[in-house]
Parts: sequence; C-alpha cells; structure tokens
Amino acid sequence: MRRVFLHLGLPKTATTYLQTILWGQRDAVAAQGLVLPGRERRDHLWVSRVVREEPGGRRRPEREHEAMQRVLADVAAAEGDVLVSHEFFAAASAEQARRFVAQLATGGREVHVLVTAREPLGLFTASWQESLKNRSTTPMADYGRTESDSPEAIWDWRTLDLSLVLDRWLEAVPAERVHVLPLDRTADREEIWRRFAGVLGLDHTGVDVSGSFPNESMGVVEAELLRRVNAHLGEFRSAFDRGVWIRTFLADERLVTRGGERFWPYPDQVADCRARGERAVALLAERGVDVVGDPAWLLVPAELEPRRTPDSVTDAEVAEAGAEVIAGLLGDVRALRSELREAGAQAPGASGVRDAVSRRWRARRSRSR
Repeated sequence: MRRVFLHLGLPKTATTYLQTILWGQRDAVAAQGLVLPGRERRDHLWVSRVVREEPGGRRRPEREHEAMQRVLADVAAAEGDVLVSHEFFAAASAEQARRFVAQLATGGREVHVLVTAREPLGLFTASWQESLKNRSTTPMADYGRTESDSPEAIWDWRTLDLSLVLDRWLEAVPAERVHVLPLDRTADREEIWRRFAGVLGLDHTGVDVSGSFPNESMGVVEAELLRRVNAHLGEFRSAFDRGVWIRTFLADERLVTRGGERFWPYPDQVADCRARGERAVALLAERGVDVVGDPAWLLVPAELEPRRTPDSVTDAEVAEAGAEVIAGLLGDVRALRSELREAGAQAPGASGVRDAVSRRWRARRSRSR
C-alpha cells in the first residue's frame, strides 16, 4: 500500500529542523523511496494556505493554487511513499482536513498524519517569541487568552493545543494512522529526527543532518526589546520583510545570539499549560493514537526552576540591549558598504552588488548557526 504522510506540526516542535533535513537531502530520501512533492519547499506552505482557505491579498495568490496542483499531481504520480509537511496545516478545520485527506488519498493511497508535539509550557513560550518575530506587539500577559475558531489563526491555542488539533484531524484519519511524536527535552537534537525517520520508513543514518539546526530562543530582555521595536516597523509588512529583516536579521542574528536569560509566562498561564498537557495525554490514551515516544514528555514538569517573567524587564535593560544591538548593526552597515565599494570596483554593475550582498548574507547566517 502506497502511503501519504502529512506532517502538520505543531508549530515550534522542530518542524523547521525536520523540513530543512528533508529538503536539503531530497535526493537521498527519494533514493529510499520517499517523495517530497512539489517544485520547492515553499509549495507546501502555499498548499496549506489553499487548504485553510486563507483570503487573498497577497501579490500573486494564483501561485498558491498552482502549487496545490503541482503537489497533488506529484502525489498521484509517485511510485513510493510521499511526505507533505507544513506546521500551518494544524490550523485546518475538521471539514478542511477531511477534504484535503480525500485529495491526497486519490488513487487508493493510505493517508497517515504525523504530529510533532511538545509540553505546552515550552511551546507556549516559544510561540510568543515567534509571534514577536512576525511583528507582534502583544505582551506575554495578553498572549493566548483566546482560542480562535478561524483556520487563519496560527499563533494561537488552535494550533498549539495538541488535543484541539487532534480533535479536528481525527475526523479525517483513523487513530491508528495518526502518529504523535513528543519531543524529549533531555535528548540530543537528532533524537526527534531518528523517530520521525522511523515512522517514514527511512534509514536515518543514510541522510546527512549536518546542514540543519534548531531554532533558538531569545532572552527575556531581548524579547521585550523586539516587542517594542515592532511598534515602530510600520513599513515592514510583507512576509519577506518579516522573514528576512525582523525574524532572521534582527531576531535570530542579533538578539538570539546575545544568549539572554530564559523566562516563564505568568502563573495562571503556567497552570493553563499544565492542564492542556494533561488533557492531551488523556486524549491519546482514550483515542488509541500511535505515540512514538513517551507521552509523559507532553506534561509540564511538576517543579519548575525559578525564572523571570517579561514584566520584570526594566527600561534600563532594554536601553542597554538596544544600544549594543545598534552598535552591531552599525558595524554591519560599515562592512557591507565596504564590500559594495569593492564589488563595484572589481565588477561594476548589478551583478557585483548582488555578489557582495550575498557574501555578507552568508557570513551572517554562518554566525547565527
């Protein structure tokens, strides 16, 4: 029986790490009989938008429907198993899930759902930081206070609460074909890849994972600095601007690398996370879902080490961090201008400028890893 594996997140559960491994080693996994359908990794994001019926407003929405047709065509043509992966599928409604599963099952394929998951407290904290990287200005105290009923909601308990996600997707796929992979906080970073590969039927040793790395977190001062900066980024509205300049250039390369203090949400939010973890573990047992790992990894630890909360950050701390970041950015601008002048002298024209920018970009990415 040919299978389609649909990896639907949850967000902030090593999804980028796993996707980077798979797309970076696309030929290697294809040699083992697993096809990644579509032309490029972004196709799976675009398919998730079509599945969740996101409204228009982007410059070329037709690209998303074209990606959907490419992916479905590749699924139908593939001789082996197929993997579709994007964390935004987690937000789909039950009806959208049923419709997409029916499309993937064309030709008699057996559809399996993979859900990577983690204990809700760490997930909640990471999700708030991700919302800041997407230009949010919502304070931690106000974050996650509602559960959206819209498939457009991504940074919300709709996609973060494992039990809510499974309630919808179990209407589309039977429990024995739903595989939940909890993250073990104490394991090395490659452990989740080994279990993920095992579900897919891959030999994990035959895939090079050295080019992938997990997303890292900001410290509490750095997160508050970014939240305040976002209020002044009126022109940074596009997905490109958010991804390249806010998330990558500022957050990942300038704020994460400072290695700031870790932090917790507020006590009532911690209690809510604890309850959600307990509900998820109970649902897994009740519905007979295949759990690849220890369900206890989905529970918030009974004892938590002392950490700050975001409201403890002072204006003086934000100012100090901001001054240091500005100094670093100034050094980047100086170095880039020097490279541009050199490129202009050696290779006049746009190509020389592009080469200089590309070199500088690769150097920044290397530092951030």
